[in-house]
Amino acid sequence: MQAPAVVPRFSRTPHPGISRMHPHAVSLWRHLLLPLAGLGLLLVWAGPLGGDPWLADRLYAWEGHAWSLRDAWITDTVIHVAGRNLNVAVWVVLLACWLLACLPPSRRWALRRPLGYLLLATLVSCLAVSWIKSWSNMDCPWDLLRYGGRKAFVGLIELRPLGMGRGRCFPAGHASGGYAWMASYFFLLAVAPRWRWLGLGTGVALGLVFGISQQLRGAHFLSHDLYTAGICWLVSLTLYLAILRPPADPRRAARSGGGTP
Repeated sequence: MQAPAVVPRFSRTPHPGISRMHPHAVSLWRHLLLPLAGLGLLLVWAGPLGGDPWLADRLYAWEGHAWSLRDAWITDTVIHVAGRNLNVAVWVVLLACWLLACLPPSRRWALRRPLGYLLLATLVSCLAVSWIKSWSNMDCPWDLLRYGGRKAFVGLIELRPLGMGRGRCFPAGHASGGYAWMASYFFLLAVAPRWRWLGLGTGVALGLVFGISQQLRGAHFLSHDLYTAGICWLVSLTLYLAILRPPADPRRAARSGGGTP
């Protein structure tokens, strides 16, 4: 009697934690249309309905009609500088974990793809926001005449007057270092589904802390942060579908040996 073929451990579970869930655990309606609809409503309020200047006016007045927190220790040194450095340090630690997971056969192999996804999603999110900032040509609130600066406000799709100089404040770069970690939702969906909402909450919380801090400094309007959140979520979702989404029939993939190492 022929012994049944032994299926490697990583082949039985193409993506840790997802195999027992519905194969299409991430639906476009729930994870694409609903978040974008919510962000869209907020952007309508921030843009056409005047929410950006309404909020910035109140922050500016609250700080004494000046951006008093622009160089404050908590907003500049702690949240802006130290927060950015901590972000880089965490990413480097995760890179080291991914390299360890690539070492010769071990149980860590199952983490290679999820960790690789998390590293790539966070990096691409920040790079995408930075790339858009390089050509979007919008000013920070602290640059505008309305808030003690020297420039008139020019909208995103408006032509800037000759000689006005470039703006590099849209979307919100620092907030991307927080919202990029919304990718933790999809990472944990793959390795520990029960904790996925904690991953999402962590990314949202970091984005809010970084974003609100920069608004208090006069570096961004609310809409800048909303666009950044949307970009980071789209990058995370797209890369999840490309890298981590389980096959349509995990059992068939296991039988054919098509699992992901």
